[in-house]
Amino acid sequence: MYEGKYPKKRYKYTFNFLQQFVNKNDKILDLGVNNPFSEILRKEGFNVTNTSGEDLDLDTTAVKSADYDVVTAFEIFEHLVSPFNVLQDIKAKKLVASVPLKLWFASAYRSKTDERDRHYHEFEDWQFDWLLEKAGWKIKKREKFTNPVRKVGIRPILRRFTPRYYLIYAERTR
Repeated sequence: MYEGKYPKKRYKYTFNFLQQFVNKNDKILDLGVNNPFSEILRKEGFNVTNTSGEDLDLDTTAVKSADYDVVTAFEIFEHLVSPFNVLQDIKAKKLVASVPLKLWFASAYRSKTDERDRHYHEFEDWQFDWLLEKAGWKIKKREKFTNPVRKVGIRPILRRFTPRYYLIYAERTR
């Protein structure tokens, strides 16, 4: 997917945010298959297990386990038709998640070759907040950040100062 080019700024920002709420003794379930960021977490001493590629719209079994302290979901929920189901079924008490924000100058991402690499949702912050609240989560901290790209054009200029990602830390309320 990244073809040797990792989003270093996004990973660094996400890692620094996660460290505020997750310690190395916590058992983490990272939604999504093994990926470069989950490998970074392991190298830093975190105990991370990934889901195995199941369709989380249809099968939420992995998150129903009480074996995990934290669920992480970095750029996962936008790929689901109904992220509410998996959010509601999570048994862990902590959630660290990020989603891409809907940008007025760009349409939702859609890979023409990989059915699983498409965004069904791109959220506005209030939409993601509401989704989390309805699924039984209370957001304790939230941040937005940009992700500039090294390209020429109007969109790359706008990405330098328009927040692209929304990152939250939430705790289970019920």
